[in-house]
Amino acid sequence: MDATLTAERTRPYEGMFLFPQSASSDLQGSTDLVKEILTRNGAEILSIAKWDERKLAYDIAGNKRGLYILAFFRTVSDRLAPIERDCNLNEKLLRSMVIRADHLTEEQLKNAESMQKTMDESRLRAMPGDEAGMSERDGERDMDRDA
Repeated sequence: MDATLTAERTRPYEGMFLFPQSASSDLQGSTDLVKEILTRNGAEILSIAKWDERKLAYDIAGNKRGLYILAFFRTVSDRLAPIERDCNLNEKLLRSMVIRADHLTEEQLKNAESMQKTMDESRLRAMPGDEAGMSERDGERDMDRDA
């Protein structure tokens, strides 16, 4: 298939993926799962980021809180059904929703800053306790003592 034809047929999409709150301890694993599902089905990932951790409006599979991961990607519309199928069959995902992102400009879609923030946060959580965030915690304790 011609590369220009493929580029013309791909469209931007926005995907929201909901994980149980317990997935926030393995943020990198959660983002890797979303990346795997998208790339396995031929999507080009533009950015992926932790969107929020919040209380759910109603319990989903016994979960009261959830971790939301937002991804922007490009793919052909024929590949959406397999992406949604993989999301529905995955036991780690509570819910997912994919919509066309025609309302965003290319510049907004390719904003890699949010992806970098997610990667940095994942690396910090993956570090052993004596290295990750200890200086921040110690600083907070010192401020409490001063007060």
